[in-house]
Amino acid sequence: MSETPPNQPQPDQNAPVMRVLNQYVKDLSFENPNAPQAVRPDLPAPAVDVAVDVNARSLGQDQYEVELSCSANATRDGNTVFVVEVNYAGHFLIQNVPQEHLESVLLVNAPQLLFPFARQVVATATRDGGFMPLMLEPLDFAGMYQMQLAKRQQAARDNAAAGDGPPEVGSA
Repeated sequence: MSETPPNQPQPDQNAPVMRVLNQYVKDLSFENPNAPQAVRPDLPAPAVDVAVDVNARSLGQDQYEVELSCSANATRDGNTVFVVEVNYAGHFLIQNVPQEHLESVLLVNAPQLLFPFARQVVATATRDGGFMPLMLEPLDFAGMYQMQLAKRQQAARDNAAAGDGPPEVGSA
């Protein structure tokens, strides 16, 4: 029975909707090039460099794929200890979101939903590779998005000052 009880307010048919239809690992790579020497328990913890990127693309009517790319490169004494890379994505239904807010929904809200799962994939891969699980720190996707917007605005100002005209608009 899907009817709303008579004492309850009717749902707003124009309310914004964001629903995860599916989520999945698109690509996963783990390299442990110096095993078994690199996994000895008496060695100090490696230095780890982490990079994260977010991309989004339209899949048609109100559907989008958001892909979170995470990579970590661990080194000790200049030697690679391990490399882990995961591309984790979600298929989203997004409706009734104003066009001017769609980019931030795709590049902030969607990756916030995906990140805990991508984090778990990275932790499991490193643990299964013989290391302590690498637990990625929570990320500020809103701050990352604001920095990206500021860079685009600065590039637009630089292009306008140079007389190059307006910059091309990239996809989310």
